[in-house]
Amino acid sequence: MTAAVEDSVSTADPHRTVLEVRGLSKSYPGVTALDAVDFELREGEVHAIVGENGAGKSTLIKILAGAEVPSSGRITINDTTYDRLTPALALELGIAVIYQEFTLVSTLTAADNVFLGDYLTKGPVLDTKTMNARAAELFARLEVDIPPQAQVEDLTTGYQQVVEIAKALSKNARVLIMDEPSAPLTAAEVDAMYNVIDTLKRQGMTIVYISHRMDEIFRLSDRVSVLRDGKHVATRKTGQTTREELITLMVGRELKSGYPERDTPPGEVSLEVSGLTGNGVQDITFQAHEGEILGFAGLIGAGRTELMELLFGSKPVESGEVFFQGRPVISRSPEHAIKNRIALVPEDRKRHGVILDFCIKDNIALPLLKKMSRSGVVSAGRVSRLAEEYMDSLRIKAPSSSQLVKNLSGGNQQKVVLGKWLATEPEVLIFDEPTRGIDVGARNEIYLLMNKLAEAGKTILMISSDMEELIGMSDRVIVLREGRQQGTLTRSEISQESILSLAAEGNVE
Repeated sequence: MTAAVEDSVSTADPHRTVLEVRGLSKSYPGVTALDAVDFELREGEVHAIVGENGAGKSTLIKILAGAEVPSSGRITINDTTYDRLTPALALELGIAVIYQEFTLVSTLTAADNVFLGDYLTKGPVLDTKTMNARAAELFARLEVDIPPQAQVEDLTTGYQQVVEIAKALSKNARVLIMDEPSAPLTAAEVDAMYNVIDTLKRQGMTIVYISHRMDEIFRLSDRVSVLRDGKHVATRKTGQTTREELITLMVGRELKSGYPERDTPPGEVSLEVSGLTGNGVQDITFQAHEGEILGFAGLIGAGRTELMELLFGSKPVESGEVFFQGRPVISRSPEHAIKNRIALVPEDRKRHGVILDFCIKDNIALPLLKKMSRSGVVSAGRVSRLAEEYMDSLRIKAPSSSQLVKNLSGGNQQKVVLGKWLATEPEVLIFDEPTRGIDVGARNEIYLLMNKLAEAGKTILMISSDMEELIGMSDRVIVLREGRQQGTLTRSEISQESILSLAAEGNVE
């Protein structure tokens, strides 16, 4: 990516407060989401906000964007104080939010999206020439070469994110709030996003950066604020704190650093896959053992999720064999997979893992409705008892099992998905990006649960794009590239370099 124009010179005053909240609170029935939070932003800084899921980060963002009305407190922007903001007022005051799910129209051009809702016109006709020229200037300001006439659907996810940022700049945003901006991006796109943020900072933009990824916090931010249970716990200069201190502030207790160790070595071969082909993958062969966590690595499009869809029966197998404890178990459907004692915790929990508008107990009981029914009538008592069992064992935080899943934090939603599949009593568990988008405390709990399942003799297949997670949790790692198996790394061979070498170049077995 190349710059078309030079950076504008920053005149930011790093000591000037551009936004301040005092005593900000927000209550919902039975829940206090924000509790008397004090918080300030300075001109030209990258200010990270961290906290466990449910800490109040999303509520704070919504209030600053004008999407939620605070129960109490005040917001001061450029020396003017407000009891609340509206979306229109927030934009007028220069506050813009870049959400994980982009608000773009895929069939329109990049320039059209930049000026979406605020088109430039000549009389009754769109002034396409001027919009293209101004969009080009904004992309150049971000040091990214995006053709203004390009269709958004033809752009990479990283470039789509840049279009969102340019849209905010077109509305004269001075405070840019970025909510988990790296979540949908590839590794290369994340590096490009870092460059964009560095560029904006040099130009005096104030950026609020929300992320669960500690490496990003320490790479990008000047200061970091910690929220816990709706309260503002602390603000630190990033260069004067540590990962361990932030985690302790976030969870309210000290977590052991690194990944939990397992004392029990893997046992006998349990799952055998031979020549499995279909759904974009070809000739995959491997063995997995009882009590083993077998990692699967690869770049975007390598075929990891596609392989697991074959094993779970959600996509048809063209050829090959699958055996569990010597018994053929090729699954023809997810229902068949459940009978074969195979479970899949999917990558996208909101689309494929839970039904957000269902309550906890209905989600957990979903795969077992036939077993929990008599004469076609589901036993409400059995459903409630099952849900309570898994809410207790997985420590799902909710007032009751009747709580709607959409109102839970990301970590608790993931636990509901786990509870649903553990209730089927599987022997093979597939975890596809098991900790994506969840906080460090819930992540640690899931690691402990995975180890506990492995120690109980379960076979775990884990896909992860988090290199540290792969290295820290896997007994072995199988690397895929373009739908083909490139190599298998033993515990002593697993490293970031060895995984990336096979993922990028390959060494077909």
